Amino acid sequence: MELQPIKTKKIYEEIVEQVKKSLSEGKLMPGERFYSERELSEKLGVSRASVREAIRALTTMGVLEVKPGEGTFVRKVQNCDIVQPLVMALLLEEQQAIYLLEARQILEREIVYLAARRATTEEKEKLVEIIQQMSNELARGFLQEDTDVKFHLTIAGMSHNPILSRLMYTIADTIAQTLANKRNRLYSDPENARVLFEQHSEIAQAVISGAAESARRAMGKHLRFVARQLK
Repeated sequence: MELQPIKTKKIYEEIVEQVKKSLSEGKLMPGERFYSERELSEKLGVSRASVREAIRALTTMGVLEVKPGEGTFVRKVQNCDIVQPLVMALLLEEQQAIYLLEARQILEREIVYLAARRATTEEKEKLVEIIQQMSNELARGFLQEDTDVKFHLTIAGMSHNPILSRLMYTIADTIAQTLANKRNRLYSDPENARVLFEQHSEIAQAVISGAAESARRAMGKHLRFVARQLK
């Protein structure tokens, strides 16, 4: 076998590993105040110089953030942290947008399935309100993109799965930034607006009635239509 020289980790790297392990185990939570240099140095029995280097590395990684006058905190992950790298990749290679739409179909069909099974009465009433808003817009000959986005994100919330909801927000933001012009044309066309309204109504009815399989099929049909139009 091929052997490699054994490297001893630097002290600050050991600190970084311990902090990351605490995060993965839920012992450190996003938004929580982190130790000061002195506190961490005393707890670990290492120099403040090593602690300072570890905090600098963790800040660069996006794990910690230093707020002047307040202290150091465990950083909350923002949607933009995930979205911006995706947007850059999609802008550099247009073909990637097709993969994004494909991923959306896979994700949202399962989200709506869960929503149909888990939605509360209050959430269903909110969905009815959004469909009514779409109906009012259709009467004026178009649909607002913001209303469409609200519909899909509301359904994501109805799945009662925070990870799927975050993924849905990420995909929605990425699509909004990379396919803006095509989406504007899609919603402003009166015939497309009519079809989209009918499809959203079908999805909503399935979710409200708790018909999970029907909701999944209706969402699939809707997203295939949107993908065809955007392509």
